[in-house]
Amino acid sequence: MKKTRPQLLVLTLLLLTISAAAPAQNTQPLALSGTVRTDSNSALTQTIPAALAALPEADTLIFINSRRILSEAAPRLMPEKDLADMRKGFDDMKQMSGVDPSSVDYIVIAVRFRKPSAELTFMPPEFMALASGDFNSESLMGLARMASDGKLRDEKYGMKTLGLMTIDPIAKEAEKNPLLKSFSEVAVVPLNATTIAIGSTAYLKAAIDAEEGNKRISSESLNSLLRDPSALISIAGSPLTSFSKTFALLGTEANPRAPRCDSKFGDFYAAVTMDAANFTLRGALNADNPDTAHIVNNLINGLLRYASASVPDPSAQSLLKTLSITPQDNEVVLRADLPQQMVIDMIKEQMKPKKKEEASSPVEPTKEPTVKKRVVRRRSKKSTKP
Repeated sequence: MKKTRPQLLVLTLLLLTISAAAPAQNTQPLALSGTVRTDSNSALTQTIPAALAALPEADTLIFINSRRILSEAAPRLMPEKDLADMRKGFDDMKQMSGVDPSSVDYIVIAVRFRKPSAELTFMPPEFMALASGDFNSESLMGLARMASDGKLRDEKYGMKTLGLMTIDPIAKEAEKNPLLKSFSEVAVVPLNATTIAIGSTAYLKAAIDAEEGNKRISSESLNSLLRDPSALISIAGSPLTSFSKTFALLGTEANPRAPRCDSKFGDFYAAVTMDAANFTLRGALNADNPDTAHIVNNLINGLLRYASASVPDPSAQSLLKTLSITPQDNEVVLRADLPQQMVIDMIKEQMKPKKKEEASSPVEPTKEPTVKKRVVRRRSKKSTKP
């Protein structure tokens, strides 16, 4: 086996195995109908809030119910051969590394924005991805050390040991562009026996603090993200709060002002779930008040009608027609029920190999008419007698 193969394997596992961060602040809970709770995920949905409650705050968060996606959604969408190949790949990874990707319960990706420093410079956001499941996080950490070829260095923080690695190409570019400096180093740490995290060093340290009970995520953020705990994928975010932090509307690290953003305008939530026949899309956008909600709703629906008329693809038009966007109290609410067969047909259409352009019959080159050269005869000079 080539040396690079286990490295790629472990990096893939790390990306699959990054979970449990922090949701964004949002608004009033959206009453979602048709919540699905199956035997395979009911126990998991009861433990998710407790696990996420031990995480630091975030401004944007994506929650992925990977176990349910692999066990329930994938068999409905993937051809049998592709499904068998995927499962065989998982078995091979388990034999090689001891970690089965299908044992990952959920993955969470979190982003938080920072206040400017005393120098009043723009501070890039920090990111973190975590995974939790039926695996040993310390064993996975050992695989990460092996894959790094000695580039992973240890740093003690509290009761945990982080593995830090510098990304040389980004670090080199950061010498010219300081904004890249925060992305030039990543860290990985086992937060507990079944959870591992990777991301910005400072954010992982905040996750360790939260694991120990300090500065944990707010219940408001969790309620926003987990409006429907049976969702396959959900996302929540607070763009206005992020903007306020980044541009010092809430103060700087050296000069604090208001501790929070009073308006929830722009806070959003979206989720995809499924039942026996449909995939369902639910979402909400906070508009601050009912009047603004109606204005934003009219604007979005106008853009949607324009998009429907401009898109030539029939499947895309059918998809747009399923979207229902309406104002509801202070929110603009999105609803869509997508028949599973429609989704399957769209996936098959996208996976079809592109038809090769038929080779056009060769065109014989046209022969240019031969041009007769004009012969210029010189007249002989007659000798003249003196």
